[in-house]
Amino acid sequence: MSTSSGPAQKQRFEALSNFRHTLRSFLRFSEDAAREQGITALQYQLPLHTQGFPGRDWASIGELAERLQAQPHGVVALVSRCEEAGLVVRKPSTVDRRQVEVHLLPAGRKKLARLATAHADQLATLAEVVRLASSLRD
Repeated sequence: MSTSSGPAQKQRFEALSNFRHTLRSFLRFSEDAAREQGITALQYQLPLHTQGFPGRDWASIGELAERLQAQPHGVVALVSRCEEAGLVVRKPSTVDRRQVEVHLLPAGRKKLARLATAHADQLATLAEVVRLASSLRD
C-alpha cells in the first residue's frame, strides 16, 4: 500500500475500518449464536473444522490446531469438552496409530447445521465488505 496521503488513502482507511467493524460484528454474532445453542464459539468451530476437509468427515488434532490457530494441547482439552457435550468422539486412526481422528456425532451435526444456517446472511455481508475492500488495492 502506498504511503501517500489524500483521498485514495482516506478511502482505503474507510474501507479497512468498515471491514474490521463488519468482521468483528460477524465474530460477535457467531459467539452469541453459539451461546444460544449452549456451546462456546470454539465448541462451534471445532465441529465445523472436522467437516472442513474434502473427502472425509473427520480431522486430526494437529489439523484442528492449525485451523483454530491454537496449540495442540489446548485443542486436546477443547476436544475433551466437546466430547463431554456429546458433539464429537475421538477414534484411533486406522492408517497411523499415532494419530487420533475427531469425528462429529449426530448431536454435533445438528448443532453445526443450525449454526451454519444462522451464519449464512452474516457471511454474505462479510463477503461483500471483503469484496469492496479488496477493490481498493493500489
